[in-house]
Amino acid sequence: MPADAAAARFGTLHAGYESYYLRATDPAGGRGCWIRYTVRIAPDEEPSGSLWFTWFDREGPTATKQTTRGVAGAAGQDGPWLEVAGGRIESGRAIGEISCVADRPPVRWDLAFAGEPPLKHLGGSWRYTASLPRTKPVSIHPMACLSGTVGIGEREYAVHDWPGMVGHNWGTQHAERWIWLHGMRFDGYDDSTWLDVVLGRIQVGPVLMPWIASGAMSVEGERIRVGGIARAFGTHVRERPTGASLRLPGSSGSHIGVEVGAPSERFVAWEYASPDGRTHDVANCSIADIEVAVQRSRRPNLLLRATATAAYELGMHEHDHGIPIQPFPDGPAR
Repeated sequence: MPADAAAARFGTLHAGYESYYLRATDPAGGRGCWIRYTVRIAPDEEPSGSLWFTWFDREGPTATKQTTRGVAGAAGQDGPWLEVAGGRIESGRAIGEISCVADRPPVRWDLAFAGEPPLKHLGGSWRYTASLPRTKPVSIHPMACLSGTVGIGEREYAVHDWPGMVGHNWGTQHAERWIWLHGMRFDGYDDSTWLDVVLGRIQVGPVLMPWIASGAMSVEGERIRVGGIARAFGTHVRERPTGASLRLPGSSGSHIGVEVGAPSERFVAWEYASPDGRTHDVANCSIADIEVAVQRSRRPNLLLRATATAAYELGMHEHDHGIPIQPFPDGPAR
């Protein structure tokens, strides 16, 4: 894995995808944005790029998307990580706008960010070059502070020191099923306490493998590694489209229990396509409620709570989840 966790990889993929994403949430909870810059690479086709935008509040999400041919990205530390449809994300800044989608308000954003050092979810660098897992996640800033503006139609929202994160993943195939969790702004704790975990079930031949978690729980700046292949059989997951209950083993005998969820009207649902043409429905809420129980060896147990500031995402094949799917097929630009 290159030393720069943010370096673009899509130029090395014959078929696959790459995604940079960020979230920013009002410190008081209840509203925030989730923005993605993505590339989809299919054999014998020019790469397609997409900008995805969702604004969350308690009245429901405002979502839009634009897909185009032609993308650019930097394989090193210089230049934008990814440029799509006039928008770009680079070290310390994300800008873009989507103004040409029928029946959707024009949106725009200009956000500066800085944050925690990168989190390599998979641990050792060799796992980022191995054939499995086919998705390679890394958080450029697992906890970040964002400032700037977000516009929706004629409304302009000032973003001043909003907590959030900046993530990056790439690969040749989505997992059969996945969960992404991000918790922050826990009651009584500052931004040195956060949770950033991805979980996946992958298909190996005819076998659907157990859930494997990877990521970290930071408690007042002390990072606890969560999950890993060796701890797969100690990982317990009960998921649903609008939330989940999890027990995740961690380093040094620690365990992390998570309850996360939100009402269905706070969720947005999208179609994600894999290079082989199969699709997932993906439900995401960036203003979910979360409770995290932290058990550490020879340390006091902790119970952390946050209201309407967490992110929960479920990638699934079923379509009967009850969350309206956004009318944006995921595929090559036409």
